[in-house]
Amino acid sequence: MSPNLHPMINVAVKAARAAGAIINRAALDVEAVRISQKLVNDFVTDVDHAAEQAIIETLLAAYPGHGIWAEESGREHGAKDSEFVWIIDPLDGTTNFIHGLPVYCVSIALAVKGKIEQAVIYDPSRNDLFTATKGRGAYLNDRRLRVSKRIRMQECLISTGFPFRPGDDFNAYLRMMGDVMQKTAGLRRPGAAALDLAYVAAGFTDGFFETGLQPWDVAAGSLLVTEAGGLVGNFTGDSDFLEQNECMAGNPRVYGQLVTILGKYSKFANAGDKAAVRQAIAELSDSETVLPSDDSQAG
Repeated sequence: MSPNLHPMINVAVKAARAAGAIINRAALDVEAVRISQKLVNDFVTDVDHAAEQAIIETLLAAYPGHGIWAEESGREHGAKDSEFVWIIDPLDGTTNFIHGLPVYCVSIALAVKGKIEQAVIYDPSRNDLFTATKGRGAYLNDRRLRVSKRIRMQECLISTGFPFRPGDDFNAYLRMMGDVMQKTAGLRRPGAAALDLAYVAAGFTDGFFETGLQPWDVAAGSLLVTEAGGLVGNFTGDSDFLEQNECMAGNPRVYGQLVTILGKYSKFANAGDKAAVRQAIAELSDSETVLPSDDSQAG
């Protein structure tokens, strides 16, 4: 356990472990898990719901005056007007879980007046517990975390998430992926963004980028990264990213280089950059499109 644990982290850890126990039990017979589809390629199981309920009950038993913002139940639990809001993803990596691929986690963060102050990410299949309290560092089990020291992109391992929803701009993503792939030692797509951010904090990877993420995917992981000495923001490097569906993280030197590579793909890029990207994507579409593209969200 990390030293001088904040009492709120203790409660969040208890909640995460309760959810982890539910997930581990269900993983023993994943064929029996009931699955429904929220959107195309966006799955939810009875395990997500049970894990979320266990987390919310644990948090509200300790802090009945706090607010809750959870992936499956939204804001229906907890106090509506509290400046303390728990942001919860009960099972990040549901698609992996359904297949029995053990890359998924529980993510719990506490925002105070909109700023993340406590974070827990728990990987139940490895029994790995990542914790962070603002200003007190990030930990994996009882080991203090630091982001990696690599500075040469060609030596770096970068993780990402593929677009999987209709309306995602596949061609823009293929360009981004190609740009990063050619400059690095490798690109990985584990399948749970919260864990991807925890791995950047731990130095297991050197950077991460993904579009389409929700606040509950990135809230806890973003504090882990910054408390481990890294940077997190949108593709242009702006740190006010939580609700922008655009997330990038890395050690400071890698982060700066990722801004150079990915900044032009940001929805916050300047008009000239966006025009150049559109032109490049159009050329890609003409020559070698391999995935269905829907331009309704391009721009």
